[in-house]
Amino acid sequence: MDMLAIDDLDRRIIHALHLDGRAPLATIAQVAGSSTPTVARRYARLRAGGGLRVIARTDTPYARQQQWIVRITAAASSAAAIGRALARRSDTSWVRLTSGGTEIAAIITTTPGSRDANALLLRDVPRTSGITAVSAHYLLHTYRGGPTTWPGRLAALAPEQCEKLLPPAATGQQGRRATPDDSDRPLLAALAVDGRASQAELARATGWSASTVARRIAALRASGALYLDLEIDDAVYGIRVVTMLWMSVIPGHLNNVGEALAEHDELAFVSATTGPTNLLALALCPDPEALHRYLTHRLAALDAITGIETSPVLTTLKAAGPLEGTLPRVLTRSPA
Repeated sequence: MDMLAIDDLDRRIIHALHLDGRAPLATIAQVAGSSTPTVARRYARLRAGGGLRVIARTDTPYARQQQWIVRITAAASSAAAIGRALARRSDTSWVRLTSGGTEIAAIITTTPGSRDANALLLRDVPRTSGITAVSAHYLLHTYRGGPTTWPGRLAALAPEQCEKLLPPAATGQQGRRATPDDSDRPLLAALAVDGRASQAELARATGWSASTVARRIAALRASGALYLDLEIDDAVYGIRVVTMLWMSVIPGHLNNVGEALAEHDELAFVSATTGPTNLLALALCPDPEALHRYLTHRLAALDAITGIETSPVLTTLKAAGPLEGTLPRVLTRSPA
């Protein structure tokens, strides 16, 4: 199947959704210089053909959560099935099949002190047949990723256009803490499936009033505890080579290198980790030659990087949000 071709208007719509994933399509149309019906048609087309989805995510420090990147080596005959099983779990994200189909990489989110904390790391994975090796690396500090996305998606709108899409500030919080708590679980679960769900849909999912939903979302977003992310197939931007880079960096230079890599347009994710490789990055390149140039020029210029292991990504089995078929359908999908 041919990949969806996008033009400048599509890029402006995607950029706008990155800035405010809940902005009305009428507002996006005004900023993008188009009509609301045209933007609605383009949005539906991007969803159907480009894998576009707006999801809401909690920033892990605010939610008192921890994240691990797990590398699982398995027989080629069983790796894909293991990866699909991991993708169906609620505690995983960014599940990828790498290294010729014999390795699975996945991010696992845990809540310290909870009953099931680290169940996947300590119990479930070691019991899975077909696995030959498992390593887990704690994500210590993210330099790019989460609320900060790949810059290739953020070059379509001018600064004055971006200013019109700043997310709303929190008002009328009525004393509620702008940190996720147990009462927010239905709201966060619904937004994780569809970050553009209407206030009426979210009111049905939570049992709150629409006005309470609006105030709570505004408060969580203003505090930084909740942010909107965008899933889309990077191939629509001409990306054909996605590679995980496991780097060894002289510890005293780790922060400087991490900050430098966060400025590289080729990278969508940069994080310090535990383990023998202490810096992880995800490179997006149009072709193998572009990856070669990046490795031998930009990365090679950083002397504090003493080693690099490259793991080409064959396929992404799960992106940031939950698989749409793994949660109860509490929402009525709406094109707006």
